[in-house]
Amino acid sequence: MGDFLDKVSDFVLTLVDRGGALTTLLRYVFPVLVLIILIRCAISLLGFRKEPEIWGHIAFEDGSRLPVTHWENIIGRNRSSDIRMNFENIYKQHAVLTRYDDGSWTIGDVGGRGGVAVNGQIINGLTEIGFGDLISLNGLEVTLVPISKEEAEYVASCRTNPKHLVSPALTLILLTVFQFLTVVQLMIGCDEEYWGSITSSFLLVSLIMWGLFVFNKVMHRSGFEVETIAFLLCTMGLSVIASVVPEELLKTVISIILGIVIFMVIGFCMRELETAKKLRYIAAALGPVLLLAVLVFGMDPALTNGARGWIKIGPMTIQPSELVKISFVFAGASTMDRLMTRRNLFLFIVYSGLCCGILALCNDFGSALVFFVAFVVIAYLRSGDFATISLICAGTGFAGMLALKLKPHAAARFSTWRHVWEDPLVGGFQQTRALMCIAAGGLFGLGAGNGKLKYIFAADSDIAFATVCEEWGLIVGICCVLAVLCIAMFAVRSASLGRSSFYTIAACAAMGMLVFQMALNVFGTIDFLPFTGVTFPFLSNGGSSMMSAWGLLAFVKAADTRQNASFATKVPANAKRRSRG
Repeated sequence: MGDFLDKVSDFVLTLVDRGGALTTLLRYVFPVLVLIILIRCAISLLGFRKEPEIWGHIAFEDGSRLPVTHWENIIGRNRSSDIRMNFENIYKQHAVLTRYDDGSWTIGDVGGRGGVAVNGQIINGLTEIGFGDLISLNGLEVTLVPISKEEAEYVASCRTNPKHLVSPALTLILLTVFQFLTVVQLMIGCDEEYWGSITSSFLLVSLIMWGLFVFNKVMHRSGFEVETIAFLLCTMGLSVIASVVPEELLKTVISIILGIVIFMVIGFCMRELETAKKLRYIAAALGPVLLLAVLVFGMDPALTNGARGWIKIGPMTIQPSELVKISFVFAGASTMDRLMTRRNLFLFIVYSGLCCGILALCNDFGSALVFFVAFVVIAYLRSGDFATISLICAGTGFAGMLALKLKPHAAARFSTWRHVWEDPLVGGFQQTRALMCIAAGGLFGLGAGNGKLKYIFAADSDIAFATVCEEWGLIVGICCVLAVLCIAMFAVRSASLGRSSFYTIAACAAMGMLVFQMALNVFGTIDFLPFTGVTFPFLSNGGSSMMSAWGLLAFVKAADTRQNASFATKVPANAKRRSRG
């Protein structure tokens, strides 16, 4: 064993001695690998055929049928209705037909106009129905009927033999090769005293990645593209930390592990809609409590660059606002039967105002902006009312301008915006250095560990994008942006096939947070937007941010209805019947 370790050590030292030539080669290899990994994931996520699931049919008296393709369906005359009935006696939004985990169904009258009857009885609120019941929609009589035996067999075959455009295992092998070469490059560019921690950190993350992949296989799930992109970004984040603050590698690996645990827990909670609906109340209550704890017990803003966003617990510091993002998404999600029978955003507006108000009092305006964007996404998806959303945005803009007057810390950052070169030694110090280093990196970078930006404050967090661009090149930096956008486009594309609005709203809100957070980090770094100090998801150093990003990713997995793709999607055929009190 000793001889083997000596040979490995000699091999590494040989690589370091020839580091200049190897770095030059790897500078061109890395962008190619990243592009191949990203393209393969994008093909699977964005290239799948949108084949809706069929859960039943609406049968008319003349024998014609309309398929029921969601668990929650709006019946109406509107073109946007899930089950469109273009008859004069049907309202634009007439009724809500809902399927539950246990296979039972209900129907509700939108607006309580008395236009829905079941077996001759006018309904009041949600009423349980079964296959064969006669439903009257303002005199138009229809029946809910089950899918045929042939359709059921086809759906079962799709679940057993899902079609994938590319092999997720091969993509993961390419990512593993990328991780190995990253370790080699970091050994060339970093001090020898950190070689052990660099190697062990990347090895542990790689083992975790493959362990999660094997778990998916054991669960008979084959979709792993979302996780692959997340691990790609985590790999880039580890490389940034290894270059800037290698002593924090272990903390980052622990954060990744905890984030994956949160990802798995939320995924399993979302497997059953009724469980997720109950959990949202607990999560909603927990959010303001955590934020109030920051307001009371938060660290002195003088120690945290102006914001009271962190709580110190022994040797650790946590940022509760990052974890509250998960609670906020849970609180905002809702099912269609509640949305259509009680279209009232008042409680959620109050809840959002409370969260954003506490963050403003903590001087954490970057997080407040992220929460507000998530609120706008949720509010629009819940109401579809542009006028209401515009009024809320106008009011929030007024409150923001008032906050800038009252909070000099935030106003100072806005005063520097678009003027960083006028004050390159104080207000614009980080951004001017970031811009110069991005330019120095060019398309292919200087090599991991070879950059100069690592000597600037927050090179591993607030301006991590610039560190990636300097050491890995602009191509890899742009790929990191495209990786987040790829998941976001997948979430939007999956929305039209979502079984429940709960999953759709949660996935879109979660990705709205991550995309806007990324935009603030990237555009703030290059002075296109005010510099807010918000982290780049998965990439920036920060344990709370890493755990939050993985937690938000679970909502995207729950919205993935591709056949047999997501462990967070439970096949409901064998679900037990339960009551809905």
